[in-house]
Amino acid sequence: MASKGARILVASNRGPVSFALDETGALTAKRGGGGLVSGLSAIGPEADAVWVCSALSDADREAVRRSLDGRLPSDTTGGQRVRMLDIDARVHSDAYNGIANSVLWFVHHMLYQTPLEPVFDAEFRRQWASYEAYNRAFAEALAEEAADGAAVLVQDYHLTLVPRMLRELRPDLRIGHFSHTPWAPPEYFRMLPDDIRARLVWGMLGADRLGFLTWRWAHAFMQCAGEIDGDRIAVGVPGRPGEPGSIEHTDTGRPPLSTTWIGVHGLGADADFLRKRAHQPDVAERMNALRAEIGEGRKTIVRVDRTELSKNIVRGLLAYRELLETWPEWRERVVHVAFAYPSRQDLAVYREYTAEVQRVAEEINATYGTPGWTPVVLHVKDDFARSLAAYRLADVALVNPIRDGMNLVAKEVPVVSDEGCVLVLSREAGAYEELAEDAIAVNPYDVQGTAAALHTALTMPSGDRAEGTKRLADAATALPPTRWFLDQLEALETSG
Repeated sequence: MASKGARILVASNRGPVSFALDETGALTAKRGGGGLVSGLSAIGPEADAVWVCSALSDADREAVRRSLDGRLPSDTTGGQRVRMLDIDARVHSDAYNGIANSVLWFVHHMLYQTPLEPVFDAEFRRQWASYEAYNRAFAEALAEEAADGAAVLVQDYHLTLVPRMLRELRPDLRIGHFSHTPWAPPEYFRMLPDDIRARLVWGMLGADRLGFLTWRWAHAFMQCAGEIDGDRIAVGVPGRPGEPGSIEHTDTGRPPLSTTWIGVHGLGADADFLRKRAHQPDVAERMNALRAEIGEGRKTIVRVDRTELSKNIVRGLLAYRELLETWPEWRERVVHVAFAYPSRQDLAVYREYTAEVQRVAEEINATYGTPGWTPVVLHVKDDFARSLAAYRLADVALVNPIRDGMNLVAKEVPVVSDEGCVLVLSREAGAYEELAEDAIAVNPYDVQGTAAALHTALTMPSGDRAEGTKRLADAATALPPTRWFLDQLEALETSG
């Protein structure tokens, strides 16, 4: 057991910094953002925190090799203490692409075309062994870095096995795990081989506390856990706002029992950052460019997403086409501004989906466009300033995922909207739990229903739109990133 080390540790696949290697061999660091970065910044340097993450590129691996045992120089990390793990590239690829993104992501987002997939064969088992090795590397690094009784916050579906592995190495630690995705309902989770389901659930139950984005996802996990082993796992009170749920369990089937507490922290938008960033000169430049593309006096339906299969971009485009067909009065009076930024292009299914997004957008423009009007303005190159510009200009925001852990776009648009924006929101987004009262709800599979929702949104009186936007912004910023992180830390340290 370590007697010296960090008092607070965060573990995630992606860390707060990434590296690039130029032709001279020089490394340059790029620092990231997000809730975890903001949260660690909020606790201050005196908190004695370390972030453990994985090298994701050849440049990252070179940075690790030039460092002392993977501990990155503080001048590259913004002063944060970061240990980056140089996990074998093949092992990382198998774990990240083969299991995390091609199996666990598909299960939790219910994306499989079940007549053909999944197929759990020998190749799956080989990749699963890499997933275990990848998780073990994190557990061992955390065990080395943690002080006696330290608090460890493990992040997401990439690292579901870490809590149990770490518990076996360091039983003195307070271990939490937070899921940033949905959790599959039992009938879909059963698709996994029985032993793999058990490994995932028992891996998570190594934690003192499990956090989820909504009670819906938390309850789904509890239901799945309850099916694994009735003799050794007992699901307690399901939990609701203000009251944690619980699961009691024992490895042996006999006392003593351990308790894993279940809580919910609905990550909110960072209002101060967004509003300040949305009024920078580069955003103003992009607003001018977008206005020129949209044309004078037209309404805008805005979406900003990665070309992730769960985001449902193609059906969103089809719903817009249905709007133009069913309500032809909107032709030349509205533009769909669709930012679909490429995601996971190393996987063929994602490349094909990105191509389909482009094909449908081009088809709509070819069918309905006129010399002075382009119905769909599609951009596929990531540009955060341009996204903020679109947020500010939006009359309607379309957020229609098939399934989403939260969806921060739904929360960000109302925060920075200039004139007020109607939110058309899938009931399958985690954000729906908080924003439903002031959004127009849609079934993400119902193209006609989504088209009708877009028509309703476009015709909403400006006063109602402005009032709804204000209420949406208030709900969206109820738990900003720093508070979200600190609440988890406090709950972990006081649970049990």
